[in-house]
Amino acid sequence: MKRVLAGAATAVLLPAGLAAIAIAGPASAKPAGPTPVAPAGEAASPEMLAAMQRDLGLTAAAARARITSDDAASRTELALRKRLGPTFAGAWLAPDAKSLVVAVTDSVKAAEVTAAGATPKLVDRSGKKLDAVKAGLDAAAAKAPAASVPGWYVDVKSNTVVVQARGGNAAAKSFVKASGVDASAVRVVSTTEQPRLLYDVRGGDAYYIGGGRCSVGFSVNGGFVTAGHCGNTGAATTGFNRAAQGSFQGSSFPGNDYAWVAVNSNWTPQPWVNNYAGGNVTVAGSTVAAIGSAICRSGSTTGWRCGTVQAYNQTVNYAEGSVSGLTRTNACAEPGDSGGSWLSGQQAQGVTSGGSGNCTSGGTTYFQPVNEILSAYGRTLVTSGGGNPPPPPTGCSGYEFSVTGSLSSGGSAYQPNGSYYYSSTSGTHKGCLDGPTGTDFDLYLQKWNGSGWSVVAQGATAAADETVSYNGTAGYYRWRVHAYSGSGSYSLGYSNP
Repeated sequence: MKRVLAGAATAVLLPAGLAAIAIAGPASAKPAGPTPVAPAGEAASPEMLAAMQRDLGLTAAAARARITSDDAASRTELALRKRLGPTFAGAWLAPDAKSLVVAVTDSVKAAEVTAAGATPKLVDRSGKKLDAVKAGLDAAAAKAPAASVPGWYVDVKSNTVVVQARGGNAAAKSFVKASGVDASAVRVVSTTEQPRLLYDVRGGDAYYIGGGRCSVGFSVNGGFVTAGHCGNTGAATTGFNRAAQGSFQGSSFPGNDYAWVAVNSNWTPQPWVNNYAGGNVTVAGSTVAAIGSAICRSGSTTGWRCGTVQAYNQTVNYAEGSVSGLTRTNACAEPGDSGGSWLSGQQAQGVTSGGSGNCTSGGTTYFQPVNEILSAYGRTLVTSGGGNPPPPPTGCSGYEFSVTGSLSSGGSAYQPNGSYYYSSTSGTHKGCLDGPTGTDFDLYLQKWNGSGWSVVAQGATAAADETVSYNGTAGYYRWRVHAYSGSGSYSLGYSNP
């Protein structure tokens, strides 16, 4: 049985110096008591502030001020969206990022926008009508050539639906006509965008060289390392999905059995190895394991197999020539596993070279040590701390919101998205954490107390999964996910009053 600890609800103490935006209206619609003020910039995570400074060119103070003003604008938009009903046609921040503009289809309602501290803009089409036009385009999506019509979206600023056109407008106009939507509500806009799918490079996954198949070893800067016998320098590769991937930049076999492949911009090297159980092992470094250590390998033919390290620096005399400096193990492997990852815990050890036997009768398998490969090609191992997370578990369902992420052992993340959420009424907050199998992930609910975040409820058992339920007052809350032991991807479902 899971242990769920719930604390008593506490009063919200508001940080000084932050003014809330009041929403004018009938006296009966006003909330009782003082209007809560957002912790905004004060409550923002250091990671979010650093990213805003880097990507938006802001100072630390400006980043905090921007978060505060954006938070106030978002709450004002939410209140007006409900109050204006079918006359609401969208809202956006003005270029100064301080003034909120709200579009309405009824001039009488404009007074309510002004009273809320926003700027009204009278338009012809409601948000509901624009959404209906876009839905009509969505229904006809098969008639839009991807090369010349890369996308479409609702543009509330212009009160139209924008259809993007690449290389001329003819195809986009034909698509709009074929969709049967109201063409007067559509703008065709030229673009140079050419959307493409993006893929992750992950150890143990298959890749193809012509008609042959091997396995990815480990992600490195610019690509991945693998076995040299898999391909010659210059050979092109495709990924597990047969999408164009990259080419061999260096390959050495026999004598050695290592290579590295540079990938194109559609592929992102990630610090993960496929554990062939629906998850990933996060790579943390490349410390060499001692003889006798447990070791596991990942490959696209036989998946995840384990054994022990038996000897270093073995020379293996293959029919194609001898290879020296290999590590001997009693883990099994089969053709197609070549090049795949070897790990001891989270430490990268090497890439599969060859062996004898198979995974039915057992056998001996050799791997090329990864540190030698990195040294030979001047590559750096991609380790935990960057990139997009792998596909998360999906055990939590039925909650109002869901978010995902990936953590290394000992790490923490704040959700939603490094920020917090606001509950305007008292009630029950519920959270469900689905962590990677075999790990100990914990879940904490925190509430802003006026000067910092306090834990008000937690699920901190020894399991990978946790649930939390807390009955609290109105205020600002966030979830902390902590990888107490183990690494991998997680999903979090939560609901609030």
